[in-house]
Amino acid sequence: MIHPKYVYNGRATSDRVRYDLALIELWQPVRNTTVIPFETGARPDQGEQVGVVSYAHDRAEAPSLQQVCSVMAGHRGVLVMSCDVDFGASGAPIFSLSGERPRIVSVVSAKAELNGENVSLGTALDGSLQLLQAELSNGNGFGLSSGNTGSGKNVGARFIRP
Repeated sequence: MIHPKYVYNGRATSDRVRYDLALIELWQPVRNTTVIPFETGARPDQGEQVGVVSYAHDRAEAPSLQQVCSVMAGHRGVLVMSCDVDFGASGAPIFSLSGERPRIVSVVSAKAELNGENVSLGTALDGSLQLLQAELSNGNGFGLSSGNTGSGKNVGARFIRP
């Protein structure tokens, strides 16, 4: 389920970054008891330490935690972070490193430059995640679940453009 207000137009506007979020429902649940999903958390405050875990272009085989960075600013659903991300980091989770366990608090949307320094832009999960969960529960996704394919079989990976 892609955020209903997301519009891809090639430019990293604040509206595009704010709504650059999608939710994927797996065809079957993960039955491996050693796999523990990460919790999500509230939008981090300015100055809070965060980290990006990604498969950037030079690490396509395995995810890794990039350097620890911090939230520089947040405004209307867009976070500006000191994380120096690269191509391939789009869609990567941003983890809050405060507390006992890491929590996903944002998703990388774009890389940018601010005052001559590389920064990353992320979408805040507040509100958007709940909206996407409700939309998916109401059957408003792309319809690739077994109930909509007619076959009831695994349809495999699908790449869909908004």
